Amino acid sequence: MFADNRSRGQTVRVATFNINDVNKRLPNLLDWLGETAPDVVCLQELKAEDGRFPAAALERAGYRAVWRGQRSWNGVAILARGAEPVLTRSSLPGDPEDGQSRYIEAAVRGVLIGCLYAPNGNPQPGPKFDYKLAWLDRLTAHAARLRATGLPVVLAGDYNVVPTDRDIYPSKSFARSWAKNALLQPEPRARYQALLEAGWTDALPAACPDGPPYTFWAYLRDSWARDAGLRIDHLLLSPDLAHRLAGAGVDRGVRGRENASDHAPAWVELR
Repeated sequence: MFADNRSRGQTVRVATFNINDVNKRLPNLLDWLGETAPDVVCLQELKAEDGRFPAAALERAGYRAVWRGQRSWNGVAILARGAEPVLTRSSLPGDPEDGQSRYIEAAVRGVLIGCLYAPNGNPQPGPKFDYKLAWLDRLTAHAARLRATGLPVVLAGDYNVVPTDRDIYPSKSFARSWAKNALLQPEPRARYQALLEAGWTDALPAACPDGPPYTFWAYLRDSWARDAGLRIDHLLLSPDLAHRLAGAGVDRGVRGRENASDHAPAWVELR
């Protein structure tokens, strides 16, 4: 089902996975880690406070971690296989009053990894959508600072943005189902596009010429069975890293398993 990571040679695989409750999906996560052995994993939506993060189970599986949890909602973590991630930041700068656990950053294997869980923004218009836009503006500003360092950087996670209409399943009821959804609004799309125009490479489209695969299928309306998917999980590469892109993809079979998250892991391979 999955590519054989153990014969990848001189490449590093960085994955992102909205796990949608790390303790509830821990068996799924451990199975996937054992089958694919990614070198670095960004997790989102832990839904666990710091003391309930399953660090011991992950360490037995060969992964060290840094994390920032939050009770009931949010939460982000970075896992490293056979290495110790060096924490560099545990929140997104720009708003000291923001207490939501949505960003963590660490150096792993010579690459700076930013793991993010952007706000959903629904319903819109309203304060949740305003927060989403302000958060994305802060991300854009921080991304510019990271790019200015000249370091190799991956910004990976659940952006909660469908970049274009190509990144959502064809739907006859599109106008009724999605026209007002915050994930597809012009404002977050424009902010995502601004990151690309600033020099960041969207790895999945760059490596998948036949069209980038979906990463999310809602639990509602038989979305998985109908392949009614969206692409909202992204891996952006800094200009200093883009030339090392060797491949990218989505382990979509993970979404079809019992007790699955509504997301599938997306990954990039770097020379």
